[in-house]
Amino acid sequence: MSKPSNTVHLYAGFSGGLTSSLLLQPLDLLKTRLQQSNGATLTKELRKITNIRELWKGTLPSCVRTSVGSGLYLSCLNVLRTNLAAYHQKHDLVPVRQTSSSTLPKLTMQENLATGALARSIIGFCTMPVTILKVRYESTLYNYTSINQAVRSIYYAQAPGESLTAMRGSLRNFFKGYWVTTARDAPNAGLYVLFYEKLKLLAPKFLAHEDSAMFSTSTSAMINSVAAFTSSCLSTAITAPFDTIKTRLQLLGDTKNGRITTSRQVLVHILTKERFVNLFDGLSMRLLRKGLSAGIAWCIYEELVKLSATTNSQETVLKG
Repeated sequence: MSKPSNTVHLYAGFSGGLTSSLLLQPLDLLKTRLQQSNGATLTKELRKITNIRELWKGTLPSCVRTSVGSGLYLSCLNVLRTNLAAYHQKHDLVPVRQTSSSTLPKLTMQENLATGALARSIIGFCTMPVTILKVRYESTLYNYTSINQAVRSIYYAQAPGESLTAMRGSLRNFFKGYWVTTARDAPNAGLYVLFYEKLKLLAPKFLAHEDSAMFSTSTSAMINSVAAFTSSCLSTAITAPFDTIKTRLQLLGDTKNGRITTSRQVLVHILTKERFVNLFDGLSMRLLRKGLSAGIAWCIYEELVKLSATTNSQETVLKG
């Protein structure tokens, strides 16, 4: 089976990310609102919503971040993984295998962890401005009426209820919370790829496998979706505190009036003024959203990549 170009991985990742983002935006919005303040509950936040369309507030920045971010991340991950697989093949180190539900190369546990974390760190930096825009749009602390207003507010580090002042204007404000986001996303992505590849290898032990080299489309889609959902829930639960700290930090204004402006201050505030359990605020929404998102996005991604590989192989045979 021939290998699809990296452009295919970009389009496949973009399609999966866009689909999951559109479908699951309400869960992301509720997660953000549960994290924005101490004492928020799902029931209270749902009662505040007066129009069903409000559940999709922030969909534009969310879709841009998720679709573009997913496409870039999976393309970057593919480059790292295929180069490692080629290196193994060239030096006869570890046999490059493929699971019966996937055309992606099989690497060691350490390599899956490292490539997932590295790819997420790189793409996370590129999409950080859109991430901050998305979080602020979803919260109830800011009532933006346009993208331009939101961009100006972030650039000038406007706190809730504050007027704009040019004194704090800086492009650095668009990358606020990057390190705590990376502390969450890099391990999350690394653990996800590790768990995902391991779970896919377990599938043949529980399913009757045909003699063909690959499972049928429906079977492989089910395997990849379940593996993606489970892996995402596991990695998300482990890194949940970093998500809460990141969200709180990105919703605060960068002022000199005693406001919390660093990740460490957010952590100390939660541990001393609130409760330890508040580090896991919004976890139920995030588990559901991230699990379903991964199940949808990675299923679409894997099947589109596999379809492209199959099509390329058939065209090669016909030409030959």
